[in-house]
Amino acid sequence: MAHKVVNALDESGTQVALVARIGQDLSRYRLRFSHLGFVVRNHSNGKWSVVHDLNLCGTDASQLYVQGLGNFFSDDLFVYEAAIMLLPDDLQKKLEKMLTSSTVIARFHTPKYNLVAYPFSTLYQNSNQWALELMASAMAEEGDVISRQEAQRWLQGAGYEPTLLRIPATTRLGARMFKANVAFNDHPGEYRWSDQIYVVSVESVFDFMRKRFPNSTRRILVSE
Repeated sequence: MAHKVVNALDESGTQVALVARIGQDLSRYRLRFSHLGFVVRNHSNGKWSVVHDLNLCGTDASQLYVQGLGNFFSDDLFVYEAAIMLLPDDLQKKLEKMLTSSTVIARFHTPKYNLVAYPFSTLYQNSNQWALELMASAMAEEGDVISRQEAQRWLQGAGYEPTLLRIPATTRLGARMFKANVAFNDHPGEYRWSDQIYVVSVESVFDFMRKRFPNSTRRILVSE
């Protein structure tokens, strides 16, 4: 899978792109891909690295990683399939500069991990949320977005729409009791009481990018 993704990236001529994998079965929520990261090409040797936020083995913590594509796809995936989103050239240049700075990527990272983190709260964060908020900083006017709060305000103003999951109270209670990486207390009460849980999903990020750059984004599917 890593080899196929490398070939697709090389053929595209891109420098920075989004890459998604299927780490778990989300079909009950009508979602395909579960986890999102950035792929960046090294100018000196042409090799690709993945920069992403990763939950630490089901705990309530996460950490930023820079890995090869082989490691990215060796994580006991549910299905070996990938989605690549190619980005506008000017956005690639901004992201490349940001992704090679440990200070910048850490600025948008909260280590308190929550699989279903509310998209417009900074209490927790899920992996896709980190990627989206970093992109918000790259898409905004320079200097306008330098914190998570500013990223979330910018995304709301730019029309980002999170994914709605219908999760009943009994399911939420069980998940909260038995999974350290699941919490719902960051979601507004009016949503929780009506079983509406909004999250940053891979599909919501892809949809937002396609709407914002309809003529300069392209999605590539890579399968076994």
